[in-house]
Amino acid sequence: MAFLAYHLHWPLAELLDLPHRERRAWVHEVSAINTTLNAQEA
Repeated sequence: MAFLAYHLHWPLAELLDLPHRERRAWVHEVSAINTTLNAQEA
């Protein structure tokens, strides 16, 4: 939850309202973006 709140700047209540599967999908998407950005910086 903290990962999504940090990267997406969404309030905790909104994150808690998401179904677990949808939260996992968002984690996957944010992680993919971070991986891409980190590869570009190297």
